[in-house]
Amino acid sequence: AKAILVDLLTIRADRDRYYYGMDILFERHPDVIKRLCMDAPALMTTLLDGLIWRSRITDNGQRRVNYYIRHLLMDQNNEFAKATEWITENNDPKLVCHPVVSLVTDMVWGRVAFRTFLFGRAWFLFTLLMFVTSQSIINGATSLGPNNDHTRTVTFAFRCFIYLCSMGQWILHHVKHT
Repeated sequence: AKAILVDLLTIRADRDRYYYGMDILFERHPDVIKRLCMDAPALMTTLLDGLIWRSRITDNGQRRVNYYIRHLLMDQNNEFAKATEWITENNDPKLVCHPVVSLVTDMVWGRVAFRTFLFGRAWFLFTLLMFVTSQSIINGATSLGPNNDHTRTVTFAFRCFIYLCSMGQWILHHVKHT
């Protein structure tokens, strides 16, 4: 099996074109990473090494390297591939530290996931500030002075925001995922 993978992932050329079996491999077996993680985890390093091309020529002590990671990022339907999920479920620290996997996860984190994560944390901090304002600051201010209808209306508005926007978001999340 290792010889087949090495043969498929070797770049060959003739006068007319280059031959590289990576695309054919992932078209024919879109779940090849899942299958290798489950059935032959020792071959995962061979597969990932085959997705790297290193030039034999050096320039100023540096060597050109191409990473072929398209099939690790996108599936055949141009949606996010589950390759990272399958590799993570394998629980192999050596595999996760492979340069191809490291590049893929860094790219996904830096270009996609980080903004979503940051937006989620910013939304959480905003709702937390609204909660603290409604529960502590406004209630503390009313204990010092008169408790009028304006203060009650503001407190009601803050609490409605918290219940609808924060708690409502979590209710929808739990309803969808259970």
